[in-house]
Amino acid sequence: MRHSEFWRLMDEEFGAGYARTVARDQVVGALGGRTAEQALADHVPPRDVWVAMCEAMDVPQERRWGRRNLRAPR
Repeated sequence: MRHSEFWRLMDEEFGAGYARTVARDQVVGALGGRTAEQALADHVPPRDVWVAMCEAMDVPQERRWGRRNLRAPR
């Protein structure tokens, strides 16, 4: 997954404005106590950040890979 895909999924799930706030402010234990922005800056793969955000924010399985996609990207 590329960074652009991560941000597309964030925008789609949380809304274009709120997604940036969530990424900046939500500390996620699975990311080592970092925010999504910090994890991405520390070179954690975007896919791993997305999965951790989904878990932390209780995103339902059916929406985890976008509202248009039914399966996980490779």
